[in-house]
Amino acid sequence: MPPGTPRGGSRRGAPWGGRVLRLSKDGAPGGPVLRLFVRLVRRPLLPAVRLWRRNIQLRVVAATLLMSLAVVLALGFVVIAQVSKGLLDAKEEAAQSQAAGGFAVAQEKANTPSAVDGTEAADNKVGRDASTWMNSLVKQLASGGQTAFEVVALGAGTGEQAPGAQGVKGARASGNVDPTASVPLELRRAVNHATGTFKTFSQIKYTAGSGEKLPEPALVVGKRLTDINGDPYDLYYLFPLTQEEESLNLVKSTIATAGLFVVVLLSAIASLVVRQIVTPVRMAAGIAERLSAGRLQERMKVTGEDDIARLGEAFNKMAQNLQNKIQQLEDLSRMQRRFVSDVSHELRTPLTTVRMAADVIHDARVDFDPITARSAELLAGQLDRFESLLADLLEISRFDAGAAALEAEPIDLRDVVRRVIDGAEPLAEHKGTRIRVLGDTQPVIAEADARRVERVLRNLVVNAVEHGEGRDVVVRLASAGGAVAVAVRDYGVGLKPGEATRVFNRFWRADPARARTTGGTGLGLSIAVEDARLHGGWLQAWGEPGGGSQFRLTLPRTADEPLRGSPIPLEPEDSRGNRARAAAEAAGRGNGSGGRPGAGGGRAERADRSPIPPRPAVTTAQPVPADPTALPGNGARVVARPADQGAAQEDGSGGGR
Repeated sequence: MPPGTPRGGSRRGAPWGGRVLRLSKDGAPGGPVLRLFVRLVRRPLLPAVRLWRRNIQLRVVAATLLMSLAVVLALGFVVIAQVSKGLLDAKEEAAQSQAAGGFAVAQEKANTPSAVDGTEAADNKVGRDASTWMNSLVKQLASGGQTAFEVVALGAGTGEQAPGAQGVKGARASGNVDPTASVPLELRRAVNHATGTFKTFSQIKYTAGSGEKLPEPALVVGKRLTDINGDPYDLYYLFPLTQEEESLNLVKSTIATAGLFVVVLLSAIASLVVRQIVTPVRMAAGIAERLSAGRLQERMKVTGEDDIARLGEAFNKMAQNLQNKIQQLEDLSRMQRRFVSDVSHELRTPLTTVRMAADVIHDARVDFDPITARSAELLAGQLDRFESLLADLLEISRFDAGAAALEAEPIDLRDVVRRVIDGAEPLAEHKGTRIRVLGDTQPVIAEADARRVERVLRNLVVNAVEHGEGRDVVVRLASAGGAVAVAVRDYGVGLKPGEATRVFNRFWRADPARARTTGGTGLGLSIAVEDARLHGGWLQAWGEPGGGSQFRLTLPRTADEPLRGSPIPLEPEDSRGNRARAAAEAAGRGNGSGGRPGAGGGRAERADRSPIPPRPAVTTAQPVPADPTALPGNGARVVARPADQGAAQEDGSGGGR
């Protein structure tokens, strides 16, 4: 292809200002139009297709209808073919017998001269006498048929003339029959060039003076004979097939009517038979759906002793066993919750006594030897952890029992965040971590339980400080639409793939060998998940190995309002993936700018920052629009209201890192 030639072989430039006509997948233009047409055609067919896929009775009846119709059609064709062949064979046999008799009579009359008009034939009147004799012969032979056949006589040599030709020599016929048009040219040629009797199927056509009679099918039998003068001529018998055609039509109508009744009857029988099987199956499907919805007392009605009845009995037995097992599990779960609750309550009294004694010993540790004093300090620390674990167990038992209540009131999340940060400052100073707050320039108001929200944020901030490896922890607040969100970002060890959904499990830890310097119980995130669910909100986690993690709490601004998104993206802007995408976009803009100074430099500079900066700079404090990736079902941890069946939820109820 020469340089500069456009793809497609044309040297001309693309029309319409450089736009190239796009082709569809098969190379033909108008692909979108074709897809639109297919969509418009498919749309009214979708209900029928859905009904066909979901209704087994319809499929069985339709299949029975089609198969029975095919059988009836095949049987009808065979029967009609056999009847037609039998009628035509019988007609041919009778026609040949009758035509043979007529040919014999005609030849006998030609061999026995008779008087014409009462006088003997003279030599100079042979032609006239032969013509008169031929007319008399045709009338005499046709009179014996009585509409059973017609007779046509043609002079010799007419086989080379086309049907309907004018001036055919010696053409005579009975019953206003058109002789040359009714006798096929092929049959005349065969009679002219050979001896014997010939036959073929044709149509009897009548002349204009016959009252416009319609052509009718016929069997034509012909033979060459000689007249009274010894001159050859062709004699034809035309046998109408009107009766045979009527008989065949009667057979066709009978078979069609009987076949229609058979098809309808077979379809009705198939529908009744399939209904007896499908009805119990549909009943079982409906009961199974109600069982899955929690109505464990549903059972099938069983009648009879057949296979369907045994299926119903087995289904009912399965449902009964399932109900008993679920009841046992519910009783066991209730006993376990009651046991945890009772044990937690019963342990409070001896724990209080032990606490009082431990406080006395701890206060007097200055008088003890170093080993005893250290033991007193360890005893006080473990008692603190024991009290925390006992309080968490009591809270978990309330959630499991469904006794947790929400005391929602309008609060400013900025105040809650400040209290949480003030409480976490000692741990942050010990870890060498600085806690930054973004998005606190404007009020972030929501109807929530301040105590529960503070507990969730305290857990998130403490975890971020503990796992942040001494780097900064960023707390971001935002509000948009009908939702508010608080995200806690750290730059520590991060989360491995799959851990973002397991981090909320009870007593789960990313590194079991890692020590808990803050004395956590492993139930903090589990309780936080339950608190978020109680608000109708989401608690989600994101992380990357070595790149830190981010936990996001999203709450509805108004109680009982469903969430449709979060004002903070789950994946932070400074993640490795976002930085790589930003760098690629900046490089693309730099290439497209023709090397202009400063093209795309701002994003490129931000993308080149260190993956885990020790002191990340804050670039914005304004709320961002709702992120579609934060909606339920995006693969991140989503905690939704239990009654909201439409929100997607992941497995796992909470835990600690």
